[in-house]
Amino acid sequence: MTQPTHETQQRYAALIRRYFDACNAADYQALVSCFTPDAVHYFPAGLPEIPWRSADTIARKWVWCVENLGSQWTIEKMLVSHDSHEAVIEWTHWKGKLGTALRGDEWYVFDQDSGLIKEIRAFYASPADKEVAINQLVDFDYAGRGYHLGPAKQGVK
Repeated sequence: MTQPTHETQQRYAALIRRYFDACNAADYQALVSCFTPDAVHYFPAGLPEIPWRSADTIARKWVWCVENLGSQWTIEKMLVSHDSHEAVIEWTHWKGKLGTALRGDEWYVFDQDSGLIKEIRAFYASPADKEVAINQLVDFDYAGRGYHLGPAKQGVK
């Protein structure tokens, strides 16, 4: 994997901002244009029909949120990696029709060839679900990505 250039980092940051603008405008075409066709948006447990697979699905779901929940999003902070094609942001999801908001983080993975978003992993600032043993993203391949599947053994770093 090649490291992103400064220009590539700037393009990734601009793409995330364009994605949020498209979300807030409920602009289906603009949303689809931010993603690879096979993009995946992972979420913590609790939402129906997750993860969202494909640019079309992601776009349709966010348009639905704007139309039905009065959703609007703000980017609070953003970091774009200097040594991988990834970024992380903090956001707030304002649900105007419900009078509530949700805060969280998202990890972005970009396709090096197209420069588009190929994966988003969302993490919420909310209480843990006490009904599950491990609070984690639904259908995300933790083992395949090299994540720890249990606590580290004492004395092992």
